Amino acid sequence: MRSIRPLLMAASAVAALTLTATACGPSEENAGDKPSAPASLNPADKIKIPEDLKERLKEHGIDLDKWRNGDWKNWDRDKWLREAKDFVNPIIEDLWDPDRMREAERPDKPVEEEDISGDKGVTDPTPVPVRARAVDAKYHANAPESGKVFFDGPEGSMVCSATVVKDPAHPGKSNMVWTAGHCVHKGKQGGWYRNIAFVPSYNDSALATSDLEKATREQIAPYGVWWADWVKTSDQWIAQGASTGGAGAPYDFAVIQVTPEKGASGKSLEETVGSALPVEFNAPAVPKIKNLTATGYPAAPPFDGQKMFQCQDKPGRLSLKAEQPTMYRIGCSMTGGSSGGGWVAQGGDGKPALVSNTSIGPSTAGWLAGPRFGPEAKAIFDEVSKKYAGR
Repeated sequence: MRSIRPLLMAASAVAALTLTATACGPSEENAGDKPSAPASLNPADKIKIPEDLKERLKEHGIDLDKWRNGDWKNWDRDKWLREAKDFVNPIIEDLWDPDRMREAERPDKPVEEEDISGDKGVTDPTPVPVRARAVDAKYHANAPESGKVFFDGPEGSMVCSATVVKDPAHPGKSNMVWTAGHCVHKGKQGGWYRNIAFVPSYNDSALATSDLEKATREQIAPYGVWWADWVKTSDQWIAQGASTGGAGAPYDFAVIQVTPEKGASGKSLEETVGSALPVEFNAPAVPKIKNLTATGYPAAPPFDGQKMFQCQDKPGRLSLKAEQPTMYRIGCSMTGGSSGGGWVAQGGDGKPALVSNTSIGPSTAGWLAGPRFGPEAKAIFDEVSKKYAGR
């Protein structure tokens, strides 16, 4: 199996989903040797560091001048912040330009089918593959809550998928996004990724890749670039998550609080895109779900990450370890890059609700699995919502 992890901008990236995390690049020993940003990028004059964030950076021994001038590309273990409370993400305006967004890929490593320990829990037969269908343009009219997450890691610039979700503290004005834990944090082998940003309705008009090479930023990101103000993932992902083997996958989820790159526009993300999905933390058991719809931007062949796709299937169950929650599993041909994308089913009120996100799949494609949201997922969601309740 492979995890549907982020995508790395390297031609040698493995074209398969990896079962748990995002890494398939340099080893940890030399992870900090190579910068991940283009040599032409000079962020010194475009980096915005709020006063409270300056203090947090100083607490971690980070020199602000060096950070402004590219020290964010230093992935030495002593510079790679790991703990839940350590997340920092200063905005670098125009870092995610059209070329950088278009070229971001995934660093996933394949994980073999034998890694599934089906005899240790409830695992249904492998689902019949479902061919992903292209979402009709414009995406904003058909899946307005969906988009792409971009971020930097030791291996380079990477990408996942994500979903705008409702915030109970700000009805109708949410700035919250849901994605996979491996799209924001490397897990047990590393720390928080950097320059995390969300682009709703990426390539809204479904332009061909050849046309995207000449597209403007407004064409690629018509609803703007929204930077992560704060991120929470599960303690289990931070402690257990890995690039291969499925470790931490049942807890592979994250919540992102975002802010517009160009400063306050007066509108929230939900108001800007016109929609947000509720999150269902008490989703029906597998036998009671008629079907799930998974949405994402698959980037490993035969896809290229530039267009949105969906799969719909009746879910089955996948158990990796008997002591961990059972995951949802559906037939789907989407590949790496669709990681973090939302899984939607009918909620308790009969309306669409987010019940999972893409986490893992096999190296041969054919199916995807995602965590079933429970108390751990609700705890991180509530923490992010409460943190920004009075703002």
